Amino acid sequence: MRRIRFLSAIGGLLLAATGGTAAEAGQTNVAVAANFTEAAREIGAAFKKRTGHEAVLSFGSSGQLYTQITQDAPFQIMLSADEDRPGKLVRDGLAVPGSRFTYAVGKLVLWSRTIDVVKGEETLKSGAFNKISIANPTAAPYGAAAIEVMKALGIYDRLQPKIVQGNSIAQAFQFIDTTNAELGFVALSQLAGNASGSRWLAPQHLYTPIRQDAVLLKKAETHDAAVAFMTFLKSPEARAIIQKFGYAIDGAS
Repeated sequence: MRRIRFLSAIGGLLLAATGGTAAEAGQTNVAVAANFTEAAREIGAAFKKRTGHEAVLSFGSSGQLYTQITQDAPFQIMLSADEDRPGKLVRDGLAVPGSRFTYAVGKLVLWSRTIDVVKGEETLKSGAFNKISIANPTAAPYGAAAIEVMKALGIYDRLQPKIVQGNSIAQAFQFIDTTNAELGFVALSQLAGNASGSRWLAPQHLYTPIRQDAVLLKKAETHDAAVAFMTFLKSPEARAIIQKFGYAIDGAS
């Protein structure tokens, strides 16, 4: 009996050290912009290890996820690829005022699976390709940024007939990865650990900074797991993961 009590005490100490108890552990449903897929999975695993709570992740374009939230989809948190949609959720009374913050600043890359295809902005200006992939600019901020870059270089009208659009940045990446498009604009985070092909990191002055905001939805204002995830997302552990995947956190708050 004394040994059982001792083991129970040790178990309680271990659970307390990770920030929760078996009885308190829960889950939160998180809507995640497609560009943040791999980073979110790693953060979710670290979050569960640290707190005992589980983050159930659903991925899509920011526009698609925003629409689902306005139609009462069972999400408790939104990790958008922009700052506009989380702001709208707050203004519409669907998100908690004061909960919104920038968790990452995205970077845009022109990428091809083929070596020596992408050689900087000259590649775009030459137009020596049949198809260029971008995400739907209405639904995905990275798609809007891609158009900004092409317009800033004065080549959008000429390249427009060659553009193929993915519903999300994930599908835009897939078009390039399967060589259905010779090249295209993707998020730098999607190339983490992938040294294949050729790429050009679009200079920041060519497009509006992609500030990616998180927001807690009103239905989860007092939900322990959801509140804990929002707190964890600001932690040094989570920020290190975010930076590892090619995002900036300078200016994030």
